[in-house]
Parts: sequence; structure tokens; C-alpha cells
Amino acid sequence: MSRILIVEDESIIRSALKQLLERHGHDVSEAASVVEAETLDPQRFTLVISELHLPGEPGTTMIQRAAPVPVLIMTRHASIRSAVDAMKQGAVEYIAKPFDHAELVETVEHLLAEHGNEKPAPVKEPAPPAMIGDCPAMQEVYSRIRKTAPADVTVLIQGESGTGKELVARALHRQSRREKAPLICVNCAAIPETLIESELFGHEKGAFTGASAARTGLVEAADGGTLFLDEIGELPPDAQARLLRVLQEGEIRKIGSVETRHVNVRLIAATHRDLQAMSKTGEFRLDLYYRLNVMQIDLPPLRERENDIMTIADVLLDSACQRHSRQGLTLSRSARREIRDYLWPGNVRELENALERGVILAEGHLIHPDDLGLRKAPSQITARPSANVVATHDDVAQAGDTSEEDLSLEDYFQHFVLEHQEQMSETELAHKLGISRKCLWERRQRLGIPRKRSNRSRPT
Repeated sequence: MSRILIVEDESIIRSALKQLLERHGHDVSEAASVVEAETLDPQRFTLVISELHLPGEPGTTMIQRAAPVPVLIMTRHASIRSAVDAMKQGAVEYIAKPFDHAELVETVEHLLAEHGNEKPAPVKEPAPPAMIGDCPAMQEVYSRIRKTAPADVTVLIQGESGTGKELVARALHRQSRREKAPLICVNCAAIPETLIESELFGHEKGAFTGASAARTGLVEAADGGTLFLDEIGELPPDAQARLLRVLQEGEIRKIGSVETRHVNVRLIAATHRDLQAMSKTGEFRLDLYYRLNVMQIDLPPLRERENDIMTIADVLLDSACQRHSRQGLTLSRSARREIRDYLWPGNVRELENALERGVILAEGHLIHPDDLGLRKAPSQITARPSANVVATHDDVAQAGDTSEEDLSLEDYFQHFVLEHQEQMSETELAHKLGISRKCLWERRQRLGIPRKRSNRSRPT
């Protein structure tokens, strides 16, 4: 399948062109400007279609940014001069708006056939050590780490608990210019509120009851290196104000001291909470949020990494087998299906714990679903409805599993959608089920569940 990037500032045209090309079997991404297109790594695409007149840099800029990927230039203000200039700069084709849909599709197919063999296969970003997965969302994470690490800017990592935020922080530190300096990791939620300021910024002897000696804070200990603050949303207001001073002025002052000290620290923060929403309620300082959010890295939950789940499970299983000296253990087919279909609210950490249980409880050389302990979730609501559940009695016999439990997952999905689709939008349904809108649509198609009809009355 060809991957096409559309760079167009008019959303209506961009959306219509995307739908047109997707109907002809292409994988299409879109951007509204050259700057936005660069965040998608245009060199990974098979073809770039760009408007000439864009806000900021012109569309011809994409010719160099995307090379060797061919670039088709389109414009609403066509002229011979602009066409000649675009072709001189390396555009493979030039079309004027409005264009005929059939002609555009024919032009795209011709360019893909002519230039498709010139473009090398997309190169996957290498995963940092200890990070596993090749799905598109994780490829984006690896790309953001590679680009951000050397920049020495503050980074905000966002993701659910158990998605590996500390692994990202360690990868950023290892790939930065500070890799030989210390990396100090602090879980803000694990330190009592009354002690957090002392832990971070230090204190002088006698600053408070129990301060029998002066102490250096963790911020100062990270001087020259990187400070990783996990669960930064749990910081109390006073500590937030002190941290803001560090980011603004590079200064710290110990509790009980009148002297300030300069520190050179790169801050990486992580949270599973919505800091911007918290700032609106006064729980988190808005100015600190803006200071933290210079560069953001979003980690996908495990349930949205379906292609990676079994790869991660195999690596974690091998590690657990080595720790418990049980080499040779493997997952049964029914256990693998259960791992694949489960929603994993605890993400990778929950998967690791389940496999640890399986290694300890397994008898023989196979780990079965009961060994994982996932079926004990109330009503199995956390299990992922999937087209991979049992379809025929032959499949059931081959997997060595019972059909009643598997069918209950499918039945639950159908029952939930049919019962709630009149009151919920597709986005709300997908959110409640813990899947993406795309997955919801695909499962509707596979299971034959029609979408709700519109209640709008027809004109008479």
C-alpha cells in the first residue's frame, strides 16, 4: 500500500482529497503546513502532494525536505511561471485547481508507478534499549526521542500508568549531551507532601524539626545532568513555585537558607494526568505547565498497540523464565489469544505481572489462561472484544479451549454497542470500550452490527 502525504491549508480540500485517495486503496496522512508536515517525517512516504501557497514556507520547500520522495505541486493560482519554477526545483508534476478527480487519481497512479521503485523501503526508527515495539505510534515515539534528546529542552512525557514513561526519560538522557552526567529519577507521588520540598531542594541544619544536618536536594544532585520527575501532577503548590524558579532562572534555595545557588539541570517530567485541565481548577500552576510543555511525547496505551502486544509478551516471558529458572515455558494458543484480546488497563506493567504469575503457576511446559489470572476480572469487562475469538468448532478444538468464555467476549461487545449506541456517539462508545474509533468501525463491519440511524426527519 502506498503512503501519501497531503500538505494543504484548506481543511475541506484536504479532507476531500484524503477520502478520494483512500477510496483507491492508499494510506493517506495530512498536514496544514510545511512545519506540520515535517513532524510526520515526509521521507517515510511514497508520494507528497503539496499546495504551492501555504502559510509560512511555500509548498516547494517540501521538495528538498521530502527528497528522494517525489513531490506533486498543486495550486489554486496556476501560472506558467509558477509551474516552471516548481519543476525546476524538482517537482515531479504540477496541477491546477480545481482538478478533475479522475485525472488526479490517474496522475497519482502514474507517479507511483514511475517513481515508486526509486524510493527505498521505509526505514524504521531503531528502538532505544529496553524499549520494544514497531507499531506506528511507537515509531513516532522513537522519532521524537531521537530528535528531542540532543536539543537539551524540557520534555513532558504523557501516558497512562505502566506505559514506560521512565524508559523514555532514560532514553532521552542516554542520547543527550548529558549522558555522562547523572540522571536523577524522582517519583513525586511516592514522597510525603511535607517532605517533597526538602527532598527536591535540600535544607539547612535546623530548618525544621528533625533537620539535624544540612542536606543537598535532588535538584542540586542532578546539576550538569538530567532530573526526571515522574507523576509531576502530584507536586504540592509550594514545590511547584520552587520548581518554576529553577526552570526560569536556574536557581535553587535550600529550605532555611538565604543563599541561592545556580544549577544547570535538564528537566524531564511525566504524568498520567491532564495538567492543562488541572491548571484550570487551580491544582497545577499554568505558568509551570507552559514551562514544562516545551516538547511533548505521548506514549500510547498497550491496548492501542495490538501489533506489539505479543512481541512484548514474548520478551517479558523469556525474562521471567530466566528469573525463576523455568526455561522452556511457552504460552498455549488459548493464552496467547487471551493476552492479545485483553484490554490491559495496567498496560505493560500489568502484562509483566500476569506473565510472572504464569511462570510461577504453570505446570508442565505450557502456560494456560488460568495461570495468567486475567479471567478473574469482574464480569470480564476488561477483556478486549475481538474478531480473533472462536469462529468455528474446529478452531475451538484446535486451540484446546472452551467456546463459552470466548463467545461471551463477542456477545458483550455486541450487547454493549446495541444497547448504548442510541445514547452515545461513536467516540463515546469507543472510549467506553477502551478501543479506537477505527477499531470500533472495523469490528462493526466484521460482526455485522449496523450503525444507529439518524433521527433527523426528512424534508417533505
